[in-house]
Amino acid sequence: MSRRVSWEGVFPAVTTQFHDDLSLDIDATAKVMDGLIRDGVSGLIVCGSVGENTSLERKEKVAIMETAKSVAAGRVPVLCGIAEFTTAFAVETAKEAARVGIDGVMVMPALVYSSKPHETAAHFRAVATATDLPVMLYNNPPIYKNDVTPDILASLADVETVVCFKDSSGDTRRFIDTRNMVGDRFVLFAGLDDVIVESVAMGAVGWVSGMSNAFPREGETLFRLARAGRYAEAMPLYEWFMPLLHLDARPDLVQCIKLCEHIMGRGTALTRPPRLALLPQEKAEVEAMMVRALKNRPLLPDVGLKAA
Repeated sequence: MSRRVSWEGVFPAVTTQFHDDLSLDIDATAKVMDGLIRDGVSGLIVCGSVGENTSLERKEKVAIMETAKSVAAGRVPVLCGIAEFTTAFAVETAKEAARVGIDGVMVMPALVYSSKPHETAAHFRAVATATDLPVMLYNNPPIYKNDVTPDILASLADVETVVCFKDSSGDTRRFIDTRNMVGDRFVLFAGLDDVIVESVAMGAVGWVSGMSNAFPREGETLFRLARAGRYAEAMPLYEWFMPLLHLDARPDLVQCIKLCEHIMGRGTALTRPPRLALLPQEKAEVEAMMVRALKNRPLLPDVGLKAA
C-alpha cells in the first residue's frame, strides 16, 4: 500500500541565495524559484544539497519552505530536503514542512557518520512514519557515504508515506533492480545530472537536477525528449550539455552550479562556509566551459514547453 503522487519531470534542486554578508536573501531566493517555474520546470526541491541545507538554521529552512509554497502557488509541486544529524531533528523538520503545507519531503540518510544498512533503514522509517507528507528517499553514496541499496529500499515498501526514490549513485542498474524487487511500488527519480538519459531509459520518471538551475529549458527539454524516446533529437542536446552536467558529480558541485547560474543572470555565486568560492583556476575553467556552451547553445526541439 502506498500513496500515489504525480511527480514527474525536472525538479531543480533550487539554490539558496545570500546577501554579501552571507545572511539569507529570501527575496532573491524567491526570484530564483519563480524564474525556474516560468521557464517550464515541473517541480522544485528546496533545501537540498545544492540549496546548502546543512549550512542553514532551522528558521531559515522554514522561511525558504514558506517562500517556495507562496511562489509556486500550486503551479508545480514543492518538496523540501531534510538533511539532519539525528533522526529526532529530521522528524522535527518534517513536522515543520507539514505545518507549512508543502507537497512532500526529500529525506537524506542521517549525516556526519556512515551508518550500517539497518540503521539507514531505521532512520528513513522513523521519519516517514512520523509524517503524513509523501516522502522521497535520497541516495547519494559518492557524497554522503551511505548507500541506500535496492535491498534497503525494498525493506521500506510497507511504509505508506515512502512514495519515491531518488538515486544519485550513477549506477542506473539500480532502477531495474528495484523494479525487479518491488515492481512499480516507488516513483523513480534520477539524481545525478550526467546519467539522466540513461536513467530515463531505465525507468526514471523524474530528475532532481543541479545544472537545470542555470539551464532550466534545456534540462526540461532533454528530459522530455528522453521520456518520449526521441533519442535522435536528445543526443545532440545531451552531448552539448554533458561537460556542464559533469559538474554535478564534483564535490564542489554547489559552487560550480551557482557560478553557472550567476553567469546566466539567475542568481549569485555566493556560498556559505565551509563551502568556499572556487579557486581562480577552477573558476576560470568553469567560466571557459560556459563560454563554449553559450557560443554553441542549441535550438531546442519542441517538447510542449510553454513560451519563456
